Amino acid sequence: MSDLLTNLFGPLDKSACIYFFLISIAFFIAFIFLLGSEVIYLLINSGKINLRVVTTGVIMLFNAFIAYFVNRLLYSMCSKSLA
Repeated sequence: MSDLLTNLFGPLDKSACIYFFLISIAFFIAFIFLLGSEVIYLLINSGKINLRVVTTGVIMLFNAFIAYFVNRLLYSMCSKSLA
């Protein structure tokens, strides 16, 4: 029973930190994609900009950047603590 609990809830090794690395890459790509789409929207619709769409885009950019930063921070903490 002790082995089962150790396997299920015990500490992971350093290779598990790659999860945070991959997620941070995914959110960085999402951030770049959202930034590009926001710039393209502003260039195409420069005459009639919808404030709601721009505000939503900025909020999505902020969320993607925060998710990228948090996962990068977690990866750094994970990899440094298990060094």
